[in-house]
Amino acid sequence: MLNISLMRMGAKKKPFYRIVVKEKRSKRDGKYLENVGTYNPLMDPAQVELKHERIQYWISVGAQPTETVASLIKNNPEQNEEEKAAAMEARAAKVEAGKQAKADARRAEAEARKAEEEKAAAEKADAEKAEADAAAQAETDTAEAESANAENADAETAQTEEPATEPATEEDKPVSE
Repeated sequence: MLNISLMRMGAKKKPFYRIVVKEKRSKRDGKYLENVGTYNPLMDPAQVELKHERIQYWISVGAQPTETVASLIKNNPEQNEEEKAAAMEARAAKVEAGKQAKADARRAEAEARKAEEEKAAAEKADAEKAEADAAAQAETDTAEAESANAENADAETAQTEEPATEPATEEDKPVSE
């Protein structure tokens, strides 16, 4: 009995499949009769190329497609050259739009980061200005306090330096004869 199934190709963790016609009892990657298409699930969207004429021939002679292959055939109908070209253009446009969206997202993220840095710098400058104003105010207060203390000290020294004027006693008075 014949089977149309996937034959795994590609490197480890990078699958690529051939769609082949083979005996149902043969191994997954064993001998096959004909390669009727390819399937690359890593592309976005998945890339499927089928030889619809050959698939129809093999189905007509009794080959049974697996569930996965039947799904691929159903979801990828036969297309003429113009339809294939349009599909390729649509795929390329989708990929380009994805790249553009990623670039826009990166640009927006960079602008947001830059705005955040500018905001942080402005806040830092405001904080430094407020700190400088507070330091200047404290310095002014200290200078005023020192000048007030100096004036008080000058007033006290002036009071202690002035002689006390005591009333003259009779002994101190000159005697007039």
